[in-house]
Amino acid sequence: MESKTIRFVRRGELVSLTNVPPDRTLLELLREDLSCTGTKEGCGEGDCGACTVVVAEPEDGALKYRAINSCIRLAHSIDGMALWTVEDLAGEDGSLHPAQEAMVQCHGSQCGFCTPGFAMSLFGMYQNHVCQGETVTRELAQEELSGNLCRCTGYRPILDAAQQMANLPRVQVDEGEILRQLEALRVRREQVASLGTYLDPRTLPELLALRAANPQAQIVAGCTDVGLWVTKMHMQFPQVLDVTRVAELKRVEQYEHHIAIGAAVTLTDAFDALVRERPQLKTFANRFAGLPVRNSGTLGGNVANGSPIGDSMPLLIALGAHVVLLSQRGHRDLPLEQFYTGYRKNVLAADEVVGWIKVPRPKSPHPGPLPQAGEGASGSTPSPRLRGEGGGEGEFLRAYKISKRYDDDISAVCLVVAMRIEDGAVAQVGIGAGGVAPTPARAVQTEALLRGRPWTLEAAQAAAASLPSEFRPISDMRASSAYRSEVLGNLMQRLWLESQGFEQINLESFRLAEATAP
Repeated sequence: MESKTIRFVRRGELVSLTNVPPDRTLLELLREDLSCTGTKEGCGEGDCGACTVVVAEPEDGALKYRAINSCIRLAHSIDGMALWTVEDLAGEDGSLHPAQEAMVQCHGSQCGFCTPGFAMSLFGMYQNHVCQGETVTRELAQEELSGNLCRCTGYRPILDAAQQMANLPRVQVDEGEILRQLEALRVRREQVASLGTYLDPRTLPELLALRAANPQAQIVAGCTDVGLWVTKMHMQFPQVLDVTRVAELKRVEQYEHHIAIGAAVTLTDAFDALVRERPQLKTFANRFAGLPVRNSGTLGGNVANGSPIGDSMPLLIALGAHVVLLSQRGHRDLPLEQFYTGYRKNVLAADEVVGWIKVPRPKSPHPGPLPQAGEGASGSTPSPRLRGEGGGEGEFLRAYKISKRYDDDISAVCLVVAMRIEDGAVAQVGIGAGGVAPTPARAVQTEALLRGRPWTLEAAQAAAASLPSEFRPISDMRASSAYRSEVLGNLMQRLWLESQGFEQINLESFRLAEATAP
């Protein structure tokens, strides 16, 4: 079987490459095939950002730029896109791009190994924000650079550079010309054949037909996990089925009672959709890996992968999400927690794919601390609410991630609780947990303990005692079993305090004042 030709736009020109193996990474293609050695290989797993490049494709008549990790992205996945590496930023006369010049002016580099990756993340930020006339704040810079690590410079001068580049003379990309080139590529693209080493269907019927005909093909999306199988485990895939071009699965659809997120929607766009419905999830979403990982990875891929430390699944389980499985035989709709049968195992048949994740919409959020009901555990009258009037009916949602690093790290424990309080009692509750079982799990026993019970300190303490007994976490490099069990109970107590108005117990509420020059 032959691999299709890869075509993409770089430096205003068409690049065409043939005989590229289906499991060759974009980093390998850049460094070994195109001699673009400015893009560095660091961790080889999407953690350090030294390999960052920027890709762009048409979206609503304009270019959408995304900084991605080239070390774990398959080369064929950029077919039909525009690509920038660090070698492409400077002008023909050698003048530096604002992203580069700002790094020089702000002394944002020491050893320099990580600098190309930072420059590319800054370039993506420049195109998506500065060129759109947006103000570059410190907070925005921290979000956009969350996937890039520096071991020697420290982040202050790099964050300074992120803000400084907006003050330099503007450099524009000729988007009109690139859009014309990409449209020409789209028109000239070969139809997906029924045989080949890299299958990338464009429609849902085509995907389902290819899956039925090629059940042995490795399904990929953003490759933020499968890419590690290539770089770390040295696995080889003779045939790959890429779902990220399927138009029907790249959409977020709005319905009266739920939103349907297609399996090919990137984590960035999926979390944006969830945050629009529930703004309190913003920090939790930002802490899911780094931006380049979220720009490549998909929600469907995270769900299908089924890692017990995948952060999206506890959230989705707590919200009552369903997963829709598709094949030529029809579709199946089931609660997300029923999708998993064991460690990284699920109910998918050989001819099925994950199609959509259906997430119930919130009826309304609680405007403040939850109303207290009844007496506390000590028998004393509960204290008055500490902030605001609160009250009313609605969803009270908290998502907690415990990890060794605050940003760009994997959870030791993840706990998400969504409650609906009516007349002072828990009318509805969903609890999803990660890192404490072989699969992402629902805390069924603790939910049953709380449902219908007045939401009091006594109820919260009972739930804090129930959660650790419901799971049997393992000890590993991230945390011990005892620590994980203890944290589960502590998080439920934190939930109680936050429901009563306490804020300073959570790092989300902590703000570090920016230093000003004397």
